[in-house]
Amino acid sequence: MGKASRAAAARAIGRTGRNGEELYAVAIGSNRPLSRSLPPHAIVKAALRALDRPPLRLLRSSPIIATRPLGPSARSYANAAALVAAPLSPFVMLDALQAIEHRFRRRRFRRWGDRTLDLDLLLWSGGKVRSRRLTLPHAAFRDRAFVLHPLRSVAPRWRDPVTGLTVRHLAARLEKPKPVDRTGRAL
Repeated sequence: MGKASRAAAARAIGRTGRNGEELYAVAIGSNRPLSRSLPPHAIVKAALRALDRPPLRLLRSSPIIATRPLGPSARSYANAAALVAAPLSPFVMLDALQAIEHRFRRRRFRRWGDRTLDLDLLLWSGGKVRSRRLTLPHAAFRDRAFVLHPLRSVAPRWRDPVTGLTVRHLAARLEKPKPVDRTGRAL
């Protein structure tokens, strides 16, 4: 994406990075305590602090919300979203987020399993990336209220480069009542 397109993307979310910084929307989740003194809510708070250490710069963070798990996990999640500026390419940013996860003893055993910390890149001010290692925008962020609701509080005007819809609009679509058939099943 060219310089003009990046500037347009930055204007669309209402924030610009400085000195060539890229902007990233990051989802944060935890449902497994590290200890009695570090439950999931505290882990998310600590992760937000980690997202504000050079070369990362935390611009905004959402309130932390409690959500039900997706998949086989039995524990509730603490979820939040953050808007982060960094002079890093998407792949280097992914490495930085995975290093933070590793510091919180993140283990990748099972899809949708319990985790001490999950940091997902959702959106990038540069637009789209598609590789075996990274897909931006995040493939499932449009369908997950536990991602869109916190994201709406930090970047409501950021436009999804795939659909062209704002985060605010995507979140509202999830809240819209769904039609049901006469048996009560969603269509």
